[in-house]
Amino acid sequence: MRFTSLGSGSEGNALVVEVSEGASTTRVLLDCGFSVRELQRRLLRVGLEFADLDALIVTHEHTDHVGSSLVLAKKANLPVFMSWGTALASGADDGRVDLRILWGGEALALGDIEVHPYTVPHDAREPLQFVFSDGDRRLGVLTDTGCATPHITAVLGGCDALILECNHDRQMLAASRYPASLKARIAGDLGHLANDAAAALLGQIERSHLKHLIAAHLSQQNNTAVLAQAALAAVAGCVPDEIGVATQAEGFGWRVL
Repeated sequence: MRFTSLGSGSEGNALVVEVSEGASTTRVLLDCGFSVRELQRRLLRVGLEFADLDALIVTHEHTDHVGSSLVLAKKANLPVFMSWGTALASGADDGRVDLRILWGGEALALGDIEVHPYTVPHDAREPLQFVFSDGDRRLGVLTDTGCATPHITAVLGGCDALILECNHDRQMLAASRYPASLKARIAGDLGHLANDAAAALLGQIERSHLKHLIAAHLSQQNNTAVLAQAALAAVAGCVPDEIGVATQAEGFGWRVL
């Protein structure tokens, strides 16, 4: 099992998860917050093409996640998986694409990949986040949630790799030029995790199998990689450089479980 981010942040998100079993390989794309042309460029950077993808999964309808998902699904003839709320909000329910509905708590198999959707508090119609597994190892993804819940900590416990939102530093956000309404939205219980909130969540998760920890969805205006790494490292008990960072421009390269 391996995974790579094609970019993470408010300007676009996409993650590839791949599982190989014998001669077969299954690859899914989680979110497509870029144009089709930009996604193609980013895929080529990690050695992939549209034809290498088997399915597209969308977490929610915000532009930096849904992006060109419907165009890509039609162009590449990919089934697209999302919640019914996300389908209604994004227009995916109009028959243009091969739409498959996901429900939080109901796992499904996509080739050799086990997909476990789970619900999160975020200001979208029916957002989902995901844990991916090959049957032995688990990759947890949490990029858009306003707060931690007991359900989230339970679902992410025991993961071998975790991509965890560290959206903003509270002081940087408070001092920013953002309108008060936007600051309140970001910092609210349906917004995005601050560094300290992500660290607190990490502290509640069972981490005995955790080998890869990556900070994601960092605000380019209201956070820095150094601050995010320091917050997570303090809980993980490691040096900050051991915490990976998913950047907007580059994401991160292939990681293997």
